Amino acid sequence: MGAKLAGPGGGKTVEQNSDINVTPFVDIMLVLLIIFMVAAPLATVSIRLDLPPPNPTPTEEPEEPVYITIQESGSLFIADQATTLETLPADVCAALGGGECREERLFIRADAEVKYNAFMEVMNTLQENGFFKVGLLNEDIT
Repeated sequence: MGAKLAGPGGGKTVEQNSDINVTPFVDIMLVLLIIFMVAAPLATVSIRLDLPPPNPTPTEEPEEPVYITIQESGSLFIADQATTLETLPADVCAALGGGECREERLFIRADAEVKYNAFMEVMNTLQENGFFKVGLLNEDIT
């Protein structure tokens, strides 16, 4: 803290100076800044990364999905082929090309006026025959 002597001739009255001297604070901050600027690059650890190539190989196009359509009258269609509830699993496998047809995803779309039990009969028939990957489609009517 600094002191100021008042009056001409150096009288004995002492008045305190309440101003903060920030010069030492600024000096310390600049020294710390320089230390951190020098020390920061030394503290980094380099890790070797094996990154994938920038242009990955293109993936296969997914096959055209199989759509099962339920109309208001209760008739069933696989793509454009008419089917019945009894022959539905065999017709679905035929539409998928055989093989592991039960692992493929199916999509069901139904008319808005289809009765719930007709829809659930199709779902139950598919599940009883091992078709568990079933997606439901809706259409936004605006």
